Amino acid sequence: MAHIDYYFSTLSPYTYMAGTRLEDMAAKHGASVTYKPMDIMALFGRTGGTPPKDRHPSRQIWRLQEMPRQAKKLGMAFNVKPAHWPTNAAPSSYAIIAAQNAGGGDLGGLVHSFVRAVWAEDKDIAEDAVIRDCLQAAGFDPALADSGLLSGAETYSQNLEQAVIANVFGAPTYVTDTGQNFWGQDRIEDLGMHLAGDL
Repeated sequence: MAHIDYYFSTLSPYTYMAGTRLEDMAAKHGASVTYKPMDIMALFGRTGGTPPKDRHPSRQIWRLQEMPRQAKKLGMAFNVKPAHWPTNAAPSSYAIIAAQNAGGGDLGGLVHSFVRAVWAEDKDIAEDAVIRDCLQAAGFDPALADSGLLSGAETYSQNLEQAVIANVFGAPTYVTDTGQNFWGQDRIEDLGMHLAGDL
């Protein structure tokens, strides 16, 4: 069985635009997925990237144009300047880690609910109530928001280190067990072709 390590950030607009296409692709090809939320701002600093607010004005202007274009192509609601961005991504990431450890719910749906909350619903994913609502909607115990904080913090930190080792520099990135990296929501189809042995 093929396996995919899924590196992402709950703050990433392109993780939002990925929707649940990774899950559909993995199911189609019988691949398993390990979800690895990471600190994207720290990753930028570790891999030669620049946080959006520090980028040259020309890059910032392009980003503000490109994001709504891509969302429109995908038929997704999108707020180019969400009310709660950036926010603290750690609490939502810890909840995803706890949910993955607990099992029993829709993990892909949980990830998407967090990023949708940021980019389409103007919610603050650092708030306990939002985290609990997302957990419950995805079929997990809302109490996971309160459990595993220490192990969540340790895993979150480890995910960043593993991302650097795996040559990840942005989100979302899909790393296969064959060592192939696919960066960006617009590379999910390429990932599927790779899983099918066509690429």
